[in-house]
Amino acid sequence: MPMTIDEYAAWAARIGKVEEHPSNERLSYLGLGLAGEAGEVADHIKKLLRDGWLDQAGLVDELGDVVYYWACLCAATGQQPSDVLKASAARINRRLSEAASR
Repeated sequence: MPMTIDEYAAWAARIGKVEEHPSNERLSYLGLGLAGEAGEVADHIKKLLRDGWLDQAGLVDELGDVVYYWACLCAATGQQPSDVLKASAARINRRLSEAASR
């Protein structure tokens, strides 16, 4: 049975020992982890541009790490990932609609 994003976030929060009210240090650690993993994704894309080939398995691994830190941050801030995704989709759709009406 597939895991929902909310189930994944609950799992990640347990694994990452994310507390209900994490310290600023823990939030910083999670934010820096997210940024670091996003940098790894960017590095795979850079190597694609430089070398002409993509390490797709490596990229997928890094994308998974990005999701892990993102899910931990959602849990640390009391947000359901599915709600964050819904709000993001609504915001993007609104921007697209505004751009199309110009």
